[in-house]
Amino acid sequence: MGIIDRHFFLKFMAVSVGAATALASIDASAEGGLRGRIREKIKERVVEKLEEAPAPEANASASDRITTAGDYYFSIPHQGLTRMYRVHVPPSYNPATPAPLIFAFHGGGGDMEYMARDEYYGLISKADQTGYVIVFPNGSSHFKSGKLATWNAGECCGGARDNNVDDIGFVKQMVANITRQMNINPDKIYATGMSNGGMMAYRIACELSGTFKAVASVTGTDNVPGCRPNNPVSVLHIHAQNDTHVLFNGGAGKDVFKDETMVTDFTSVPDTFRMWKERNSCTGQPARVLDVEGAYCDLYSSCSGGSQVKLCVTETGGHSWPGGNKPGGRKQMKKEPTSKAISANDEIWAFFGSLK
Repeated sequence: MGIIDRHFFLKFMAVSVGAATALASIDASAEGGLRGRIREKIKERVVEKLEEAPAPEANASASDRITTAGDYYFSIPHQGLTRMYRVHVPPSYNPATPAPLIFAFHGGGGDMEYMARDEYYGLISKADQTGYVIVFPNGSSHFKSGKLATWNAGECCGGARDNNVDDIGFVKQMVANITRQMNINPDKIYATGMSNGGMMAYRIACELSGTFKAVASVTGTDNVPGCRPNNPVSVLHIHAQNDTHVLFNGGAGKDVFKDETMVTDFTSVPDTFRMWKERNSCTGQPARVLDVEGAYCDLYSSCSGGSQVKLCVTETGGHSWPGGNKPGGRKQMKKEPTSKAISANDEIWAFFGSLK
């Protein structure tokens, strides 16, 4: 789930609670006032359900050692908030061998459980295949369930940005906890994310360059003012040319409510690619390393500290995770499917794995 206005999300959620039936029964000629009142009732009902929903139950303590495969849920206090995250340990994990670690940040309006759904993103399957420990953090949310969460990724998004939530401090705490609990390779800590989560990955590259080796952002451009990383950080950016949320050439798309409380005038993909080429002091011209029907990838490989900067572009897919799947349902079926020209997961893991 990407960057979306709360009002838009509530209308989408109405389908799951059966409220869409009421809307569908209204004749097209009905008065706007009646429509508005029904929509408000729908929103109230969905908000009630979100407020009643329980938070995922923690099944482990941040002080416990993790020695076996499985899913571990944590709830920790940080800066006056209760923060949640889920750690997935692959079957191949051996406490005697340092494992790579990847953080996967959900999109704006999503949550950690949504990002971990394998039928949409396939991240758990990929982590199991490759032996990565994968962390699904939860953004800050108005609801105790953690739903409708956002990340403070600089100039975006929502309540996390407006309340200046300390998401960088939260990431630091998660890294400290996990590296104390498990045998993690300190040279193989990475971050990826979708949309607002991809923007959060960029903020991590800007402010935690001494900890994270590389980041991969899918559909989320760099909107961090005054970014000055202390160390080179390799960057992979994946984006569709026809993204209707975070426009390829900058700005918020037509299907994002341009409400300053939620979004911003997003940096373009070309500007993001250029900025990280300059920050990593890359030389020469980017090489076209992939050129297939519907997608291409360009790579700067001669950058400071052995870092790389890579851009993969799909022609279609809109605001989605290439190679993944969008949720089902009648409304979603009408929307453009994700691009299958490349697999975001394959590109991300190959990029991280190529770094020295």
